[in-house]
Amino acid sequence: MTVKPINQSRQRQVVAATTACILRAEQLFERDFLLPHIRFDLSGRIAGMYRLRHQQHEIRYNPYLFEKYFDDNLANTVPHEVAHYLVAEMYGWRNIRPHGTQWQAVMLRLGVAPQVTCRYDLSDIPQRRQRRPVRPGGLEGSGRPVRRRPDRLPPYGGRPAHAAPAPHRQRPGSPLYRLLPGKQRG
Repeated sequence: MTVKPINQSRQRQVVAATTACILRAEQLFERDFLLPHIRFDLSGRIAGMYRLRHQQHEIRYNPYLFEKYFDDNLANTVPHEVAHYLVAEMYGWRNIRPHGTQWQAVMLRLGVAPQVTCRYDLSDIPQRRQRRPVRPGGLEGSGRPVRRRPDRLPPYGGRPAHAAPAPHRQRPGSPLYRLLPGKQRG
């Protein structure tokens, strides 16, 4: 039997918990944070996701996992995603690892252990379908997805994944930059 998504009442509880977590962070860090847009549109094995899309902060939750593991997700996933939002607001995006020291410090300040993943039984959770190109007839008619080799050009053109960037795109501090014609050595 497949799990149904959480109802409106529980969605309001999740939104209230997200808001309360952000209000607590405002007190802890002595600054104001805007409430990000909250959506319940994830599927598959991901319980939550923070992202900045079109200059709008978004926290997305999986309504199926929240229905099945509501209390655990309320206690762990909500602060986890709020911590991503807070780190992005306080430190920006440059040189920040998704679950790095800044994120871990924010999680600890929020009073939650900085866990990266949770282990859930996903047998009755609807899984997201991945769209991959399938070779006509597949391998011996199996219909298996096409696996592209990294040493071949992608179907849309460009350079192979392992190739070095063009010389005009080398960074000034790199050893290759100094070897370019007209550049200083040393």
